[in-house]
Amino acid sequence: MSSYIFSSESVGEGHPDKVCDTISDAILDACLAQDPNSRVACETFVKSNIVVVGGEITTKAKVNYEEVIREAIRGIGYINNDDVFHADTVFINNYLTGQSPDIAQGVDAKKAVGKRTAEQGAGDQGIMFGYACDETRELMPAPVMYAHRLGRELTRIRKSGKVKWLRPDAKTQVSVEYVDGKPTRVVNVVISTQHAAGTKHADIEKFCIEKVIKKVIPKRMLTTDTEFLINPTGNFVIGGPQGDSGLTGRKIIVDTYGGMGRHGGGAFSGKDPSKVDRSAAYMGRWVAKNIVAAGLAKKVEIQFAYAIGHPLPVSIHVDTFGTGTTSDEKILAAVKKVFSFKPADIVKQLNLLRPIYSASTNYGHFGKEDCDLPWEKTDKAAALAKAAK
Repeated sequence: MSSYIFSSESVGEGHPDKVCDTISDAILDACLAQDPNSRVACETFVKSNIVVVGGEITTKAKVNYEEVIREAIRGIGYINNDDVFHADTVFINNYLTGQSPDIAQGVDAKKAVGKRTAEQGAGDQGIMFGYACDETRELMPAPVMYAHRLGRELTRIRKSGKVKWLRPDAKTQVSVEYVDGKPTRVVNVVISTQHAAGTKHADIEKFCIEKVIKKVIPKRMLTTDTEFLINPTGNFVIGGPQGDSGLTGRKIIVDTYGGMGRHGGGAFSGKDPSKVDRSAAYMGRWVAKNIVAAGLAKKVEIQFAYAIGHPLPVSIHVDTFGTGTTSDEKILAAVKKVFSFKPADIVKQLNLLRPIYSASTNYGHFGKEDCDLPWEKTDKAAALAKAAK
């Protein structure tokens, strides 16, 4: 038997980088709520008690950006009197401008000098990946899903108000042993959670093990040898933007497959669906999940690539890692028959011109069963199975 250990991490809503993702997606949703055709590329930087937003937004929406930013921070939970980074008192610097006309003409569905087609093109060149496997009910890799579940449970308890010493910043990590390609046991779990001053480490450790880890990770995956590392530095009072700077798009592996599936490099948050960094990555997940749901493979990765302004992908590749019930060539042919990869068609197929993106920001953009995210549906599984015969 061959065995190895694979680890994946997640971060809480109060992590500085996730604070930035949350603000950027809140601004995107605010624009789309009023104007579905908004073009948004919003970046956020935070440090101490300062928020800086910049980027390009072209929209008919009338948005009070400061109000949106403060409400996003309030929703995360930075409202305690001991928070240097506080929803009501942060200083906000706004450097948002309009979208470059050179980029706009490539994306717009109309002719332009030097553009080969009048169709809507990709908002940028780039490569995108989609991934799915049968390791969990969400058809996601086990390590990253367990890490996300830990983070979501920490946040649920914190926002319920039942544990007063919990604070917004947190990180989780899970290491899983695989035997012959199948997850068999959790080797160790790491939780680092910000807490109020004066909280005893023993209380934090007991809470995280008994009320979070053992409630979230399947019992069959925990053994007497599973190691629990809780706040291993011993103290985590100073956190969030007070303790570290944050920037939109720095948690792309947390956002996707925890390193199990490859990543094209483009971040998601703050970008409207004309940006294929986001929409095509969602498309890839939708396709991959439906391939596994159709029973065509136990594990699959799809890659496709775009040129800026061009409406068709320049390449599409499917790899089932030897787990396919038919050839990868037949699966790829079925995929091309059932799905359209044109940027405009991706938007239509997934109905992406809606304010749905704040639901995707935290604890992974994939694998959520309770957020009604369209790329998580398996509505094309039957059609794929039929086309692959």
